[in-house]
Amino acid sequence: MRHDLPSSRWRKSSYSSGDTGACLETQITHDGLIAVGDSKDRSRGAFVFPAAAWSVFLRHVKG
Repeated sequence: MRHDLPSSRWRKSSYSSGDTGACLETQITHDGLIAVGDSKDRSRGAFVFPAAAWSVFLRHVKG
């Protein structure tokens, strides 16, 4: 869990809609990892994964 991520680098999914704020956000960290957080409560930090693991996850979700 990481809490030291810059707020300006978060990217919300293009599939997110509405103003509920209940969205998943991602960012690439300075060391090349993928951070995944909750847009409605950034103070909780983010889970961080190696890029290869994130790619595998996305491939399975899309499949």
